Amino acid sequence: MYGLTPFEKNEFNPFALFNTFEKNFFGDSMPVNMCRTDIRDDGSKYIMEAELPGFDKEDINLDINGTNLVLSAEHKNETEHKDEDGKYIRKERSYGSYRRSFDISGIDADKIDAEYKNGVLTIALPKKAIEEKSVKKLQIK
Repeated sequence: MYGLTPFEKNEFNPFALFNTFEKNFFGDSMPVNMCRTDIRDDGSKYIMEAELPGFDKEDINLDINGTNLVLSAEHKNETEHKDEDGKYIRKERSYGSYRRSFDISGIDADKIDAEYKNGVLTIALPKKAIEEKSVKKLQIK
């Protein structure tokens, strides 16, 4: 029951009370697992779907670095509330970034296509055509 009641002492984590207070006070705007990524094999291509809620399309970058596809996103948010005299009642700032790379050595990098809609980045990764290995008979002299 230790994790369910915020004011009980957690014998395994003496800072649990402070962590709960900090999370409730400051918020939890960028959770560790915020960019869930699913990859499925669709026959001639792979389809990758990455959840990036709260990001604008302009905040997201896709780069090809050798045989790696690098997905990165950076989000900045600032909110302020003032009273009638223009004094701050509350001012909050949040920042979050995400970076992950994927091996695309078996992908035709020139034909990768990406779309961002409703917080989900969908990337079509066409597979390279399989080259048939030719058999060559050598003459023995």
